Amino acid sequence: MKLFRIGSTAFACVLLISACQQGDQVEDDPPDEDETPPVPVETSVPVRGDIYATYSGTAPIEAFAEADVIAKVDGEIRKLHVEEGDLVKKDQVLATLDGDRLRLELSESQARLRKMQRDFERNKELQEKGLISEGDFEKIQYDLEALEASFNLASLELNYTQIRAPIDGVVSERYTKLGNTIKSGDPVYRVTSLDPLVAYMFVPEREFRQIAAGQPVHIEIDALPGSPILAAVTRISPIVDPATGTFKITIELRGAELRIKPGMFARISIVYDKHESVLQVPRSAVMESAGILSVFVVEDEIGIRKEVQTGFSSDGMVEITTGLSDDEQVITVGHIGLKNESTVVVINVPEEDVE
Repeated sequence: MKLFRIGSTAFACVLLISACQQGDQVEDDPPDEDETPPVPVETSVPVRGDIYATYSGTAPIEAFAEADVIAKVDGEIRKLHVEEGDLVKKDQVLATLDGDRLRLELSESQARLRKMQRDFERNKELQEKGLISEGDFEKIQYDLEALEASFNLASLELNYTQIRAPIDGVVSERYTKLGNTIKSGDPVYRVTSLDPLVAYMFVPEREFRQIAAGQPVHIEIDALPGSPILAAVTRISPIVDPATGTFKITIELRGAELRIKPGMFARISIVYDKHESVLQVPRSAVMESAGILSVFVVEDEIGIRKEVQTGFSSDGMVEITTGLSDDEQVITVGHIGLKNESTVVVINVPEEDVE
């Protein structure tokens, strides 16, 4: 009996110690795991500056003037004076054809003309003396005029053996080779003018009232990285194409550098309005839902959604007309899917805060 009592007492002590240990474990349980951690975001402070309203589009650069140089008489090419890439002036000789036959025809025509001129002078004296009739003298005068025209035509055809440039420009293509025999109407060269160059844009009719001649234009060419090329709207078509619902505008690039070539692809922005010193935020910060625009700002580590109204948009920035002040921290990254009044943590330092 004594032994049983000692065993019972020991067992009770073990239960008491176990209960104490379980109580300690309950007190050491971790906190509630349902608490939402703060959302990491990046912010920036709105900036003030000028912003422009633009219409943007694309168009190829083209030559304002371009012409195929056509042979006007038949003949063999005896000399090619220029090659592709050469700059030429209007009326400069580009190629020479053989003119042997035409020179002989010109000599023959000149001889007949001289004979007729002598006959005319002799008959003029006779007519003044009344020895020939007025009708006979007029016939001789008409024959003289016909021979003069024939002589001028032969002289012109001989001159056409010198193939000349019709415009200033650069030789962009040669169609024939030395020694080839060409016919009247065959192309010999193509001459392209590089100043001015032009771009033609076809703009939707809803923009008709916005675009005007003289408005500044910024042109970026993919093949020529660097600062935009500055130009202006030169002409606007007064009609709208009913088939496409667009109207044509012409942009000229005068004094353009020779590195700009016809056929290059251009991105064009026409500036038609300007707002000065307005509040702006990155375009990525503005969200739209059911037609309502809003941004998130950080207040005491809480993300607050604010409804805003916007104006012009340009170069990745959006004008804010109402709903935002200059000193607020606008969330630019991490706001997609963010709930209003969620806890946030800013993981970047806004540029305005950097000394």
